[in-house]
Amino acid sequence: MKYCLNCSRAFESLNWNCPRCGFHPWKEGNLPLFAPELAHNNSGFRASSFKLLAALEENYFWFRARNKLILWALGKYGASVSSFMEIGCGTGFVLRGIAHHFPNIRLIGSEIYPEGITFAAERIVNCEFIQMDARKMPFISEFDAVGAFDLIEHVKEDETVLRQIHQALKPDGLLILTVPQHRWLWSPVDANACHVRRYAVRELNDKIACAGFTIVRSTSFITSLLPLMLISRIFKRGKSARYNLNTEFKINSILNRLLEGFLSLEIGLIRIGVSFPVGGSRLLVAKK
Repeated sequence: MKYCLNCSRAFESLNWNCPRCGFHPWKEGNLPLFAPELAHNNSGFRASSFKLLAALEENYFWFRARNKLILWALGKYGASVSSFMEIGCGTGFVLRGIAHHFPNIRLIGSEIYPEGITFAAERIVNCEFIQMDARKMPFISEFDAVGAFDLIEHVKEDETVLRQIHQALKPDGLLILTVPQHRWLWSPVDANACHVRRYAVRELNDKIACAGFTIVRSTSFITSLLPLMLISRIFKRGKSARYNLNTEFKINSILNRLLEGFLSLEIGLIRIGVSFPVGGSRLLVAKK
């Protein structure tokens, strides 16, 4: 159901006009804006990065491996899912993969920045997009599954976001989450990525439970590359906090394929039940 952010009325409708108070979101073209005051002015991410990300995601080992893991998790734990919303869909790289592998799922992509949705809408045809603040979602008991992929670490009020996801899910609904992990990996890379935190396992588990979820699966990934990642992060701690995103993602094509190969082996082990205790990122699957 839709949920009016003005008067808290839940309602079923093909449009966004609240039957109680008449509230409806602003629009930028055909895009509904539920948080127009934040659409072009907030500190959670640099909107200027979307163009570069759209060009890099297709071939960069980390994005490709994470997509494989997400698609596996959705297929494994969400076999009966018929509706899916991604919060913070960015340029639509993940949503396009879901649309390709699960063509019968109703898809909604949300993003606080309209700039990101511009790229996402070019990648995916059969998807509804909205601009919104993840701390105030205009849905209640609407989706079979919600994904938030490297999103909540950008938000100071991450517990609020998790409660809003819980509200937006149907009973027994599925949450699929990825986050950066281990506070000791913090470096200027995190600061420039507008991260508020890197998660400890217990911290994340406690926040998930407090939001009303039951954890179904939790594992680290980017485990095989952790030594390289740690060395890189230690090196960057002595450098300026300012860096060029294009330089950060620039990598030799042979090395890129090799690193993706290592991560593919990790994903293969995760598929057969291995859960890694440490790694640069964490995948968590939970149920409402």
